Amino acid sequence: MPDTKKIKNTKIAFIMLSIMAVAAVLSFTARAFAQDKPAPASGMERIIKGTENWNGKYDISISKFLKNIGKSTGIYKMIHQPTAEELALEKAQAEAQLVVEENNPFDEAPKAPGWQSLIMIAIGFLIIYLAVGKGFEPLLLIPIGFGTVLVNIPGAAMGDAPHGMLHIIYSAGVGNEFFPMLIFMGIGAMTDFGPLIANPKTALLGGAAQFGVFFTLFGVAFMNAFLGTDYTMLQASAISIIGGADGPTSIYVSGKLAPEMMAVIAVAAYSYMALVPMIQPPIMKLLTTKKERLIKMDQLRPVSKTEKVLFPILLLVISILLLPPACPLIGMLAFGNFVKESHAAERLSKTMENELMNIVSILLSLGVGSQMTPEKIIKKESLGIIVLGLFAFAVATIGGLVMAKIMNLFLKKKINPLIGSAGVSAVPMAARVANKVGLEYDPSNFLLMNAMGPNVAGVIGTAIAAGVFIATYGA
Repeated sequence: MPDTKKIKNTKIAFIMLSIMAVAAVLSFTARAFAQDKPAPASGMERIIKGTENWNGKYDISISKFLKNIGKSTGIYKMIHQPTAEELALEKAQAEAQLVVEENNPFDEAPKAPGWQSLIMIAIGFLIIYLAVGKGFEPLLLIPIGFGTVLVNIPGAAMGDAPHGMLHIIYSAGVGNEFFPMLIFMGIGAMTDFGPLIANPKTALLGGAAQFGVFFTLFGVAFMNAFLGTDYTMLQASAISIIGGADGPTSIYVSGKLAPEMMAVIAVAAYSYMALVPMIQPPIMKLLTTKKERLIKMDQLRPVSKTEKVLFPILLLVISILLLPPACPLIGMLAFGNFVKESHAAERLSKTMENELMNIVSILLSLGVGSQMTPEKIIKKESLGIIVLGLFAFAVATIGGLVMAKIMNLFLKKKINPLIGSAGVSAVPMAARVANKVGLEYDPSNFLLMNAMGPNVAGVIGTAIAAGVFIATYGA
């Protein structure tokens, strides 16, 4: 009885502190992103360049957030007929977005000095070394590294418009949603949702990892308020998705909300996605005890074919009804997974997960590397994105680990907190890292399948977070 009372008091205190923290943070963030009145050129009341005429449209507002989410649902769109005023507003907003893109502050300014190109070439060779010498995701890092080297060779013009090979690759599929959609199709064909279906409570770990995505909004607000950066709410949303360690989703969201930042966001997202084996283990070991790392988990129950076939369909239907902005990502994920699990078109399934996935991964990674030019990387705004991306990814990892520890307070059968780190959507890298760290302490403790549950939940969670941002600010 005393234990129950203690747990109840702890829960009440936690809820009260959470409400207070959310209220304080929202108050700070609303001021840091406020654009609705003239103010001094510094501090928390500073008007961000290019947003003087927003008149509060993108300020933080709980009521506005819920209203926009409600209007973005498939149910609302099915029963609502757009008015002439709404159609005119959409047209005006589209024209305003074209003006913003034409005055893109991230466009390449004057050509950088030659010594900066040499620095980027050195960074490219470092990336290749990490891939080959250290074994850090060579499928991603080798083409990214070579793309970085090739685009920075003086006089080679491989990244120059209109005929440079790397420029053609980037324009064809990286600078729009084409390659990200194909990647999600391949991920669906390669993914087994069985571990998540067998142990659905691990979805909480994937959801907790998205805390890093949303918490980064406050990091951006902090930089605006105290470090003099000029990130808007749209740009902050695009930067935050990096925390999910999901390159295709990061490209997709930046294309919708902040196309002027797509290049550096893609570079940051894929870099951290590839460096999961380097970034996560120190955080995992810092936040877990040896006793927790030795926890063994039961073998998962068998999942029927019917469950596996129905899961992607159900996922897609829920997305259609509640969050259509996430449907392009979740729809391609569901398509690839349904083809795999139905076993009705084996040739299509194998093509998606092998030949197509390999070809698109090569082109996408080369395209990302082609954006590693000094004009885009060696500047204040880009370095801020890289720092914030690392912060988002670290917080996402911490969120999954802490959620696992909280869940263990209430579960009879404990879960190994290491699998919480797999809540980020780097599939299957994060799950492999969780398994590897577990094996370091007990060679018989195989956590891979248990870690795949939160890992695939993280893919869905990041897509949902992307849909929330697009639903709220995409207009």
